[in-house]
Amino acid sequence: MIIVIQCRDRVGLVASISALMARHQYNIISLGEHVDVAENLFFMRLEVDGNAADTIALEQELYAILPADALVKINPQPDKKIVVLVTKEYHCLADILVRNYFGTLGASVQCVIGNHDVLADVCRRFDIPFHHVSYEGQTKQQAEEQITALVQQSNPDYVVLAKFMRILSPVFNSLFPMRIINIHHSFLPAFVGANPYRQAFERGVKLIGATAHFVSNELDEGPIIAQQIIPVNHGYTAADMMSAGKEVETSVLAKALKLVFDDRVFVYNNKTVVIE
Repeated sequence: MIIVIQCRDRVGLVASISALMARHQYNIISLGEHVDVAENLFFMRLEVDGNAADTIALEQELYAILPADALVKINPQPDKKIVVLVTKEYHCLADILVRNYFGTLGASVQCVIGNHDVLADVCRRFDIPFHHVSYEGQTKQQAEEQITALVQQSNPDYVVLAKFMRILSPVFNSLFPMRIINIHHSFLPAFVGANPYRQAFERGVKLIGATAHFVSNELDEGPIIAQQIIPVNHGYTAADMMSAGKEVETSVLAKALKLVFDDRVFVYNNKTVVIE
């Protein structure tokens, strides 16, 4: 059983929670916690072994011993549902589809939506529905309304932008607050927006990277989940950086999704606490 807790900090929280687990004969398998001293916030993720028959009563007992503003989740949905948005690049999508096929993703892919039809065939090979919504010949709002309708049909827990390369409107974002996960091909906050590898090449950087983050209404400024970098040098062209960066993008997105699906990520104040 997994228990996640977020609340105001105070002395004795870990002891009180541990004592409650003991009274219920729950063996604590793992316990991760963090205190943001500046904000006086407490975060905890527990894995316990024991009879999970009456989680409602346990939740009520936890609320009784926690500060009034506490947020508690017991056994969050173990198999999340996701919808993946793509354009033409296959590397992140292919990794998601392979993990989904072998049951190691931690979520189930309901469908893939692309603003080009380039990746329709790979989705068919994995027996995943693919929907093509072109932005050509219609306004951005019209295209986004079609995407919204398709996403809502699947009722996903999360929407994953696997190189979607389109800016979503505040209206769309408001439908899935802190539930849209994007992979950006730079080590944010450096090189936001379009063509970050070209920007990196022109700046002569010695490191490039990728960032997985939740989407907010500010471009590439949502809470960061995971990041990774690799070294480059003067011999790299922008195309070389892009090629090398694809491996990092795939790795970072996979790690971020695993963390989110395992309920290890807490979001607050446009940043995250990640309990690994």
